[in-house]
Amino acid sequence: MNLRILPFAFSLLLAFPAIAQKPPIRITADLSEAPRKLYHAEIEIPVSPGPLTLITPEWIPGNHRPTGPAEDITGVVFTANGQTLPWRRDDTNLYEFHLIIPAGVTTLHAHLDCIVTSRVASKFAVLEWEKLLLYPANTPVANIPIQPSVTVPAGWGIGTALTSIGTGAPTTANTGVDQADHTTTPGATTTNYAATTVEQLQDSPVITGQYFHEFPLAPEVTPKHYIDVVADAPEDSELRPELLAEISNLVRETGAMYGPRHYHVYHFLLTLSDATDGEGLEHGQSSNNGVDEKTFSDADHQLIDSDLLSHEFTHSWNGKYRRPFNLYQTDFATMQQGSLLWVYEGMTQYLGNVLAARSGLKSQAQYRDQLAISAANLDNKPGRVWRNTEDTAIAASILRGGNPAWSNWKRGQDYYQEGELFWLDADTTIRKLTNNKKSLNDFEHIFLGKGGNTGPLIVTYNRDELVADLNQVVKYDWATFIHEHIDTINPHADLSGIEQGGYKLVYTDKPSKSQTTMNSARKDHPGPDVWYSLGLRIKNDGTITDIRWGGPADNAKLAPGQKIIAVDGIIFSSDAVKAAIKQSKDNAAPIHLILQTDQFVTLTDINYHGGERYPSLQRIEGTPDFLDDITKPLTTPQTAPAKAE
Repeated sequence: MNLRILPFAFSLLLAFPAIAQKPPIRITADLSEAPRKLYHAEIEIPVSPGPLTLITPEWIPGNHRPTGPAEDITGVVFTANGQTLPWRRDDTNLYEFHLIIPAGVTTLHAHLDCIVTSRVASKFAVLEWEKLLLYPANTPVANIPIQPSVTVPAGWGIGTALTSIGTGAPTTANTGVDQADHTTTPGATTTNYAATTVEQLQDSPVITGQYFHEFPLAPEVTPKHYIDVVADAPEDSELRPELLAEISNLVRETGAMYGPRHYHVYHFLLTLSDATDGEGLEHGQSSNNGVDEKTFSDADHQLIDSDLLSHEFTHSWNGKYRRPFNLYQTDFATMQQGSLLWVYEGMTQYLGNVLAARSGLKSQAQYRDQLAISAANLDNKPGRVWRNTEDTAIAASILRGGNPAWSNWKRGQDYYQEGELFWLDADTTIRKLTNNKKSLNDFEHIFLGKGGNTGPLIVTYNRDELVADLNQVVKYDWATFIHEHIDTINPHADLSGIEQGGYKLVYTDKPSKSQTTMNSARKDHPGPDVWYSLGLRIKNDGTITDIRWGGPADNAKLAPGQKIIAVDGIIFSSDAVKAAIKQSKDNAAPIHLILQTDQFVTLTDINYHGGERYPSLQRIEGTPDFLDDITKPLTTPQTAPAKAE
């Protein structure tokens, strides 16, 4: 079954006394110049005389590709006993630094800077520790003790799952050596934290900001849970009582769904800003979440990212505690293999959306509407005729990001949504086989609850264990079930879970209420939704970003990057496109387009007469309504106190 309690568990249960006896690396992360897009680090590393190789992280857990910031690390200076030491970067591993430690030296001081251009703004900053970490190479990161401190501008609050041991002078001494003329901003505050390991420090991000607010959640639940918020403006960090009640419901629902918890404390870290990038990154005892400034200002804006917090929170169990055996590596230098990401991310996608509905972050109707959008997108992705779901997971590191042109033919990170449909199918299959007496919840208690309540451990699994745990819930040929859905080529999406849940995917001539709500709430208004009709993805200015392989626009030989200037003789707009589609439904004439391609203008006709098409779920009368059973709360939902008149 390949059940292994891995490095942090091992160090905690067996080797921690030995680790505790080792002198720790001491690192002070200086964020006092964050508004200038600069982070600094002062690091003291215990050393012995002779050759030494230090390394910075390359493969960051949760990123599913090599995103280490080696290119942004600058100003590297090593000193010992007041003398600067020469260093040389490795010729093939550019994350490594080679030095010779002189006789008599027991502590090496390192200074480095990192140029940071994302998740940092004038009033707040986010620290993912890999931006500043430097530690001995070729050593399991769970076996390297480290004691961190964080320096922030005066008056800024700090949110993190690290355990504070007080404020004051940083734990790293100042050597007096010129550090690229860098000095801490006057009045900055330093917070010292308890020693941990390099593995756990990387897994413990920090947010800090002038407009910082921390809210306790579900106070009756242990361990303690908090949401820490920073924003561009003070009013934005004051979260709505209704939202806080929903997130507290989420904390309660995870206990009912997963059982044991695998952290000592949990912090939702949240940035609300239009000045920085968005984010959703899991950690064992916290999650790093970033959304637009007004995303959680009301229920309508919230719908777009309604599953963000529940998704990243679920990763504490599925992805951080239970981790694929070939995705987990004992260092941050070895490639992480993604073949089981349809579990790591796919099951989390499913559970995160279910939990969002159960906790009130979205309604059951909104859950169905968004599920319809996801299922339709997968069912209209022609690339599935050559690439199976497992390959989207194996190739995750080369499928993230990139140009959207022909992405439906190439396929992308489909293991998220494919996994969501797979685990919905598994859930409804269990319910069908047991007359709704058992469900995927029973599997989660077995699979995610192994070991009971623990700290942030790592317990690996493989496919054989998934099959064995599913069979504990109900006997079935789960090995074949997985093989047919994950390993084989499936020209159509797995809609069995939706249909066993009592619904079917249909297309209507009007968008769902949820789709309309999300479009209205988007900061940048989207272009017309004609993917299921013309087979085009279009920006609001008429630029074509993708074309559905084999669809009407593809048959008309349109190309990504072209810009629609006019539709049926009318200047391009969303309304003009929709009007042309409606008129063509009862008209044999094609839709006429004027296109700009580079510096040229061309005329093209699209022969389409199917009208507007938007995905929706339609109830199948006379069948069990498992889909709504799945999204019913398992606990008693609580609401925000009524406002005083």
